[in-house]
Amino acid sequence: MAEIPHARHSPRLDETRPGGARVLVLGAGMAGLVAAHELERNGHRVEVLEGSTRIGGRVYTHRFGTGPDGPSAELGAMRIPADHRLTLEYVRLLGLEGDLRPFTTLLSEQNAYLRTAAGLVRIRDAARPLCESFRRELEIHRPGLCPSHEVMVFAAWLTAIIDAIAPPDLREALREDLRGQLLDLVACVDLMPHLRGAAGDRVSLHSLFSAHPGLRVGLSPRLNSFLDDILAETSPALLRLHGGMDRLPRRLAERLAGPVHRGHLIVGIQVRQHDVRVWVRAKNRTTVRHADFAVCALPFPSLLRIRLSGLDADKLAVLDDVEYCPATKVAFHCREPFWQAYGIQGGASSTGGRIRQTYYPPVDGAPERGATLLASYTIGAEATRLGRLPRRRRHRLVLAELSAVHPELLRPGMVLGAVSMAWGNGAPWSVGCATRWGKSADQCETERVRAARPVRNRLFFAGEHCSAAPAWIEGAIASALQAAEDLTRFGPDRRPRTPSDRHDTAGAP
Repeated sequence: MAEIPHARHSPRLDETRPGGARVLVLGAGMAGLVAAHELERNGHRVEVLEGSTRIGGRVYTHRFGTGPDGPSAELGAMRIPADHRLTLEYVRLLGLEGDLRPFTTLLSEQNAYLRTAAGLVRIRDAARPLCESFRRELEIHRPGLCPSHEVMVFAAWLTAIIDAIAPPDLREALREDLRGQLLDLVACVDLMPHLRGAAGDRVSLHSLFSAHPGLRVGLSPRLNSFLDDILAETSPALLRLHGGMDRLPRRLAERLAGPVHRGHLIVGIQVRQHDVRVWVRAKNRTTVRHADFAVCALPFPSLLRIRLSGLDADKLAVLDDVEYCPATKVAFHCREPFWQAYGIQGGASSTGGRIRQTYYPPVDGAPERGATLLASYTIGAEATRLGRLPRRRRHRLVLAELSAVHPELLRPGMVLGAVSMAWGNGAPWSVGCATRWGKSADQCETERVRAARPVRNRLFFAGEHCSAAPAWIEGAIASALQAAEDLTRFGPDRRPRTPSDRHDTAGAP
């Protein structure tokens, strides 16, 4: 694997340079922990402040019961694309490479279910109803158009993926884009090498767009930007981490020399010419920390709740400009993996309704401890509606709806427990992931640069929202590496002497 950029010649912790800058890292998600790790490797003294009682941010593994052999549910990040080299390099550096396993994703398990206009069908039987449904759409929106079988297969499956993955406010818009110029461009391409299945009734979008990147010329900015998510989430080369994705942030935190303080809520930040002051609330007491530099790895919605001083107008504006998509996950601890009796060995169903996607994780722990079912994964407005419900009502709703597909859930003693996470509702740090859907490549890059730009070369920023890979661990790591490199370029030798290591009781700025 490739080495991590900006870290090739970094000193080991036992080679720390005397006089290294004092740095506060705000947030103990992947971006904050990677930034802390790289800064310590470059000789700085680092302290991490985390508002919640756990580390990992949006990497959040819930374990049912106690002990390492119990079933677990990924309530946050759950997959790693095989081409995310920075993430995989950190997996290797942390000694976890041997625990990588394939991740079976949406539409890849032929025995899983898919909601179509004809009702709920197995994915293996979905091609005909999907094609018939799309043909009826064309008769309404583009009467007289008679695409070939191959084009119909392409359009039908891309529509199915859009319906399964896209938030509700984008679905119809994306379908409209698909019915436009893209359909005409695809008709000029030889699709036969990209069809799959004995009847040629499936299409590999990954091989098609890889072989014909010019097809993207026919996409609206809206569909073009969302296509990256489609190709990533349905990739045949996705990986997971056996034992839980949270092993990544836990291993990172263990490698840090400086402290990682949990339950330390950031309530104020002041950027001055020669230092940064951060107000922290912990155990009903507010203190102010002084540091030479700070790296802010908080999502921007969380940052907007903080009293800020010393930030310029454009920086304040971009905090509000970056859009975040809420997500809600509900997982059940089941007595047994009953879905395997249907031939479902993994992957996911797209059942529509209010629960949208249902994933069938492999049984990694002791079989007698039961199995995990990721019963519902929603994003956008559907996630917000579900996330606003009280937890018990949310769990009952998901159970009632999914039991129409899997009646085994209603058997006495089948569901042993339930857990959920609403990213975008609740605690200040539980926001969703950044999105740039509908923006051109130039607009995306402009927003990324604005989001990542430091303030007075004292306050630096990291997080997936500051990267070219929003919503992925890869983006968090890439932004953290850049922030650590940029900070190191400005210190410690080039920094003025500043007060540090003081802890005063004070109010927010």
